[in-house]
Amino acid sequence: MRKTRTLYVVLALLLIAAAVLTACGKKSTSTPAPAATQPPAQQAPTQAPTKAPTKAPTQAPTQPPALGTEANPIIWVLTPSQDTQKVLAGAEPIAQYIEEKTGLVIVPKIPTDYAAQIEAMCSGEAQMAALNTFGYVRAHQKNCADVALASVRYGSTSYAGQIITQANSGITGLKDLVGKTFCRPDPESTSGWVMPKLMMLGAGIDPDKDLARIVDTGGHDATVLAVYNGDCDAGATFQDARVLVAKDYPDVNDKVVVIAQSPPIPNDNISFRPDFPKDLREKIVTALLSLNDSDQGKAMLKGLFSWQGLEKVDDSFYDGFRQALEASGLSIEDLSK
Repeated sequence: MRKTRTLYVVLALLLIAAAVLTACGKKSTSTPAPAATQPPAQQAPTQAPTKAPTKAPTQAPTQPPALGTEANPIIWVLTPSQDTQKVLAGAEPIAQYIEEKTGLVIVPKIPTDYAAQIEAMCSGEAQMAALNTFGYVRAHQKNCADVALASVRYGSTSYAGQIITQANSGITGLKDLVGKTFCRPDPESTSGWVMPKLMMLGAGIDPDKDLARIVDTGGHDATVLAVYNGDCDAGATFQDARVLVAKDYPDVNDKVVVIAQSPPIPNDNISFRPDFPKDLREKIVTALLSLNDSDQGKAMLKGLFSWQGLEKVDDSFYDGFRQALEASGLSIEDLSK
């Protein structure tokens, strides 16, 4: 009985040991708890590296080309008192001469009329001008011109205007102009209109009312031809503009006669804008005056407005003319109509 009990105990122990060994030999099928996960680190969005703004290279302000160079020539406007091509042909050799003497490039230009010449000076489009007497007084009043040189003709710095008609017209004096057609070069021509208008007013004639018609011819030579051809009964020019057409019309002095002459008028001139550089002005004036010293220079001057020389003057040169205008009781604007 005792043996049997011992056998049961041993058997139980063996069964228990086998169960333990079986349990140890099996793989665990349990799912291990996941390791604690950290939220993914947030990354800054990928960007191109920020660059400091690139500054445009600092440049010095662009300076305009120097005055008197090819890129910025000195513009010289001339009075359109005669045939445009003839005036230009007379000015170009003088401009070239100045360039050779000074190195300054000068370009002559002919405006459409006398008023446009003054406007070119006042606007700064031109820096130098050959101005007629009345044009200069107007431009100086506007602070657009300052005279440097006066022209010389026949040894004088003054000239006169004249009123002309055909020899057989029946017009012998100013009073005979009433009811007639009258030619003038330009309403701002000193000898071609300003002085003749004063002369007519002095004779009791109102040109705006008493003349049948006023015709602007565009030049002194054109006015002579208009009278010569009978297109106008009378006209006014500088003395003696008939020479301008005598080569082509040799009988002009016989066919066209002078019936009246104006008081002396200060000659036309070379002027500069008041703000024109003084050193450049002096160089140009010196070069122009040197034209007086040679036959070649005198020939150049004669080719431009029949000048025979140049003489230094200042603004007071025109004071007598201003006084004559004031004595008429008319303003500069009135006289330019």
